[in-house]
Amino acid sequence: MGLVPEIDFGTPASRSEKLVSLSIDGKTITVPEGTSIMRASKEAGISVPKLCATDMVDAFGSCRLCLVEIEGRPGTPASCTTPVGPGMVVHTQTSRLKDIRKGVMELYISDHPLDCLTCAANGDCELQDMAGAVGLRDVRYGYEGENHVKARQANGDGVGVNFNWLPKDESNPYFTYDPSKCIVCSRCVRACEEVQGTFALTIEGRGFGSRVSPGQHEAFVESECVSCGACVQACPTATLTEKSVIRIGQPEHSVVTTCAYCGVGCSFKAEMRGEELVRMVPWKDGQANRGHSCVKGRFAYGYSTHRDRILNPMIREKISDPWREVSWEEALAHTASEFRRIQYQYGRESIGGITSSRCTNEETYLVQKLIRAGFRNNNVDTCARVCHSPTGYGLGQTYGTSAGTQNFDSVEDVDVAVIIGANPTDGHPVFASRLKKRLRQGAKLIVIDPRRIDMVKSAHIAADYHLQLRPGTNVAVVTALGHVIVSEGLYDEAFVRSRCDWDEFQDWAEFVSDERHSPEATEALTGVPAETLRGAARLYARGGNGAIYYGLGVTEHSQGSTTVIGIANLAMATGNIGRPGVGVNPLRGQNNVQGSCDMGSFPHELPGYRHVSDDATRDIFEKLWGVEISDEPGLRIPNMLDAAVDGSFKGIYIQGEDILQSDPDTKHVSAGLAAMECVVVQDLFLNETANYAHVFLPGSTFLEKDGTFTNAERRINRVRRVMSPKNGYADWEVTQNLAKAMGLDWNYSHPSQIMDEIAATTPTFSKVSYAYLEEIGSVQWPCNEKVPLGSPIMHVDGFVRGKGKFIRTEYVATDEKTGPRFPLLLTTGRILSQYNVGAQTRRTENVVWHEEDRLEIHPHDAENRGLRDGDWVRLASRAGETTLRATITDRVSPGVVYTTFHHPDTQANVITTDFSDWATNCPEYKVTAVQVSPSNGPSHWQEEYDALARRSRRIEGRLEAAE
Repeated sequence: MGLVPEIDFGTPASRSEKLVSLSIDGKTITVPEGTSIMRASKEAGISVPKLCATDMVDAFGSCRLCLVEIEGRPGTPASCTTPVGPGMVVHTQTSRLKDIRKGVMELYISDHPLDCLTCAANGDCELQDMAGAVGLRDVRYGYEGENHVKARQANGDGVGVNFNWLPKDESNPYFTYDPSKCIVCSRCVRACEEVQGTFALTIEGRGFGSRVSPGQHEAFVESECVSCGACVQACPTATLTEKSVIRIGQPEHSVVTTCAYCGVGCSFKAEMRGEELVRMVPWKDGQANRGHSCVKGRFAYGYSTHRDRILNPMIREKISDPWREVSWEEALAHTASEFRRIQYQYGRESIGGITSSRCTNEETYLVQKLIRAGFRNNNVDTCARVCHSPTGYGLGQTYGTSAGTQNFDSVEDVDVAVIIGANPTDGHPVFASRLKKRLRQGAKLIVIDPRRIDMVKSAHIAADYHLQLRPGTNVAVVTALGHVIVSEGLYDEAFVRSRCDWDEFQDWAEFVSDERHSPEATEALTGVPAETLRGAARLYARGGNGAIYYGLGVTEHSQGSTTVIGIANLAMATGNIGRPGVGVNPLRGQNNVQGSCDMGSFPHELPGYRHVSDDATRDIFEKLWGVEISDEPGLRIPNMLDAAVDGSFKGIYIQGEDILQSDPDTKHVSAGLAAMECVVVQDLFLNETANYAHVFLPGSTFLEKDGTFTNAERRINRVRRVMSPKNGYADWEVTQNLAKAMGLDWNYSHPSQIMDEIAATTPTFSKVSYAYLEEIGSVQWPCNEKVPLGSPIMHVDGFVRGKGKFIRTEYVATDEKTGPRFPLLLTTGRILSQYNVGAQTRRTENVVWHEEDRLEIHPHDAENRGLRDGDWVRLASRAGETTLRATITDRVSPGVVYTTFHHPDTQANVITTDFSDWATNCPEYKVTAVQVSPSNGPSHWQEEYDALARRSRRIEGRLEAAE
């Protein structure tokens, strides 16, 4: 197995449908109009030397290596910036060109350290390759004159100092910058601009003094650089080099796999030396990320080998006892025995399980199968309960399927993007980069968010409208947008008549047309100026292709499902469904939250979103599994915890979720877990939920298993094992061994067999197999005989449910109210460098950028409370209190505070209440009435919790395992 080859064509592909034929070195080639001569040559198998060109950025034409001769034209134009022409005759190798290229390369090498044998890029350096390609053997120029290569010693009066030399910048934890090796090709600067969209890098100085700089004389770590790695990937020399490559050496083989962080689902090449991971390189053939990455996927994989990982199974009788390491056989036999005892003592419904949105489809499928076929009930749920369950309900009701409508490539055709309740630059940064690129090309943007997120205004982009609504008023804003669209006749009547139920539309139109839903009537409630809202509605309805992207700021409300329905109404009313550049697109939080839902992780649905009460669906699984499946929906996560407190629910199997930190009302979660008799946690680390566990089963990382993830665009991507499981088993094997211990006859030898079973039982997956994915790369469900290549865009000719369904969206204020005791509203979210509960990213160098959760508070509210930036504050609600440090900022409005939830020592969810979405029980994380006051230190609850956590991590025979 070698390195997975990737061809760099030098310049991006042309999207023109018109073809042009030309001759290059005697070969006739036909390519799309607008293709560069360099790219056309490469497609013909002819490599033109290059240094400043790479197909991840637009042509620049600065290095002067890629010169060609064209018959009938004078001079030697650059092949990267010269487009092909019909009948053109090109020569890439002539004696004249050879002499020019050799001379150019000689100048480059004359100002470059000749330390190739000890350079980290040796064997992976384009400068080295090009020197060989042009036949350079001698360099006539030495270092006697001005150069950037060496620092010279100064005498007393400063004579002898080389002011062109700069020291290495080692400030970034993941890569180093060595200015002496920079050839000023600008590839890193262009990648930062064109691919990432951060504009953090620039060329500083002029002429011979030019060098790449992150900002104005700043170190990389202090600059606006977001460490996405695009600059490192673009660099043709060792100027920007991963520290892992410097430490380990060049990789010798690679495996294409899928990132295990957010729902974008980026494809990476895991580049290896044996079983040691050298680096993760974004794969340019990845259809979700197109060769780009973020700091998490690119660099934050160190948790996989972190010393905190638990690699041996452990059990204990009581949660106050220290852990005892045992064999796998003992741990699984003990677990099976306890579950059987509990069911015998308390009844079949007394146990259940939670699947993981971080594990593979195959592993999630097995967990729900274990619960239905082994536990013989439907008490299974997943983290989507607390994030995107309203997406499933809302889109299921209106469109007939519980998923987004578009692929990520669709953003290239967007004319008006609406971002509501999402923060793409922090939560889904690779998608954000693609959206920002489209905005720089002229697309319009509407942001609906209580905070001034980066998408409102940042380098070279600005929202046309920012609807800075009051938290909890999403439904009122969305309905007011509908009011403008209907009352001003901006709806697409032809689309609605042909694709939707006209009577239902008229009923909805009558509802939203009511004056009480007008922007003027709702302004006092929502805080959004009427004219701003009207302008946004007109832009979305009239601006061409309109696409809505939303996140947890929509779903995590008491009316989350209603807001999703309202968004679906807007898209149908304006005809923005069923073609590129439009649609309703939930930005899923975790890497496989879409897949965990697809696989039947909800208590009321079998795989493929089919209700357990459907006799025909149950019959498929009953015949295959050889058991009878209950037709009654099981318990949701909140119901399990309630039943545990009541004494009727006693055991739970939790795979890869940390509900104590991620679920709302932490005190209620801890009470529920503490009331159970057998809590089984399967994870990488002793997480917060494991404080209450009786059995710990070590988990495996995405690097240690085969399987598939399904991302936010319904794309099924392969996950490939690159190293042996450090705990001995992949997660699917642990679940299978537990099933065997419980008496089930499971004999899967590879996850591909599990996918075959999924395909055989689930119509939307019927064409999917590992062999098929190897053949076509990836596929978006539905993928079956009707659509064998998958469905990049949904609802093209009709909705899955037939006619699109308009539903009224009455605004109902949350029961969570501000008042004299709790006058502020708390909303929560994520930050770029950290992920979810932080179990992975906190165990990487990402803590350099975010080592603690902070409370954002407006200067007006801070002044009223006597707070200064960085002060410790007490954050209290009706549910509980915690302390953290304050950040004073006008990103939030007066009356609104904001924090992240990545660090367990803060435990932001001790503040959030148990209010939830009316349809799905999705918690109302985004609206909590709070008070903020000065504090001198940790709250009483934090001190108690810290003591509990320390006790719970004691392992017999070892030092206390610290989080």
